[in-house]
Amino acid sequence: MRRKKALIVYYTQTGQLKSIVDSVCNSLQEEFDFTFEELKPTPAFPFPWTGMSFYQAFPESVQETPCELEPFAFDPDDDFDLIILAYQVWYLSPSIPFTAFLQSPGARVMKDKPVITILGCRNMWIMAQQRVKKRIHDLGGKLVGNIVLADKHHNLVSVVTIVHWMLKGEKYGKGIYSTLFPVAGISERDIKDAQNFGPIIRDAFVNNKLESLQDDLLEKGAIHIKPVLMTVEKRGFMMFKPWSKFVLKKGGAGNPAREGRLKMFRAYLFTVIYLVSPIGGAIIWLIHKINYRKIQKLVYYYSHVK
Repeated sequence: MRRKKALIVYYTQTGQLKSIVDSVCNSLQEEFDFTFEELKPTPAFPFPWTGMSFYQAFPESVQETPCELEPFAFDPDDDFDLIILAYQVWYLSPSIPFTAFLQSPGARVMKDKPVITILGCRNMWIMAQQRVKKRIHDLGGKLVGNIVLADKHHNLVSVVTIVHWMLKGEKYGKGIYSTLFPVAGISERDIKDAQNFGPIIRDAFVNNKLESLQDDLLEKGAIHIKPVLMTVEKRGFMMFKPWSKFVLKKGGAGNPAREGRLKMFRAYLFTVIYLVSPIGGAIIWLIHKINYRKIQKLVYYYSHVK
């Protein structure tokens, strides 16, 4: 029998997402031959990010403005049995390189094919996945599974550690910082445990049970949604839209003329995170208690792929 073929498209700056993909796919090697396609933007986004470049990526991320990518090594017309899309979340949105792939001619490779998404993120991913889900559908792909690995530390703590990692390039930190804050990103334990999803995916293909794949993945903990963060994220994204348009009025990506507005956004962002969100989170928690059934329906919806 012909071995199945899987295309894995991903973009990573730190290598963390590639580690997640390797863990998930480790036990699939008996059934699949893999083609890995690492997305390479031109010019490359910096890592660590320097100066305002970290915030310069904000408007284009939210507005899903694509960047240039190096030519793909895979053949978009090849007949793959499975497409795996692994991506990061930037500003509650798919990363710019991943957005560029979804809008490229090469994305037609998903037409009439089962697709699994794998996310490696801080803790907010729902708004990004909703837009990715729509693009997959519009391209003729069939989303059959979604796996999300996130930083499990407190929201206010993970903001500090991820920004430190992105701007300093230090996952573990140094000196007093390393004693006050945990290791940035997704835990090594969670990355290792992601290998448990591989056999579930393999069995779904072997037994032709793709329709129930997401339910089986959920039983193994593929997604954990915190209702309060879900609501905070939805409201945050509503504010990101007008902010991104406000910045874009001063020019395109990298334009120094918009740095003033980006500094305003930076001040707004950290004010909301550290002053407004703790109080808002408590209010949202109380509202959720009153609307428990409605919130649980939303959690169910965002956990599934249809």
